[in-house]
Amino acid sequence: MTQQISAPPVWFRLPPGFHDVSPGDRAALDAFAEALGSAAAHRELCQLMDGLDELASHNVVHTAIGFHPEEPVGVATSLFSLIVRQAGQPNPRLTVARTALAIARSPHWTNSIRRFIDLPSKLPCCLVAGTISVPAVEHRLFQARVATVHPDGLHLLIFDLTSASTQHAEAYTDILEAVTHTALFSDPEVGAPKADGTSRILEVLL
Repeated sequence: MTQQISAPPVWFRLPPGFHDVSPGDRAALDAFAEALGSAAAHRELCQLMDGLDELASHNVVHTAIGFHPEEPVGVATSLFSLIVRQAGQPNPRLTVARTALAIARSPHWTNSIRRFIDLPSKLPCCLVAGTISVPAVEHRLFQARVATVHPDGLHLLIFDLTSASTQHAEAYTDILEAVTHTALFSDPEVGAPKADGTSRILEVLL
């Protein structure tokens, strides 16, 4: 997705099943949903794509859609996004605490959990996850959001994972926390070997 703000460089790894997506990819995703033969997947994809155009105005710099098989037959879909915005004040711990509190206090939450995450970078980090009720959406959605800061101290990062498959809430929470642990703020070693079956390190967000 094209960035609408000047964002610092960030690298992270998405697990298998996630695919980078932008508003221009609607036709390809419609074809993919038809190939799956899943009316539910097609409906969820349409809802996700309808919202992509609006995300840029909310400082969203990257989006990806997750497709994961669901037994006995079907596909669970999810939307990953990364938000980058100005921190607003110099204390990174206060920035993260205030952001997590604001997320948790949203009237859309029907229930939620909150916990701090210990990152290898030692940057302050907090996760909020649970179910939300969104206007104009019939069923409740699962959402996990992680707030942390860039080492430059000037930018707030929010990793977000949303899905209509609320039965997979625990797995999606683990996925988002794992993605957050892969965040890097300097260029990974060029030419480093990549494990088979894993998604690539995303290119720097410029």
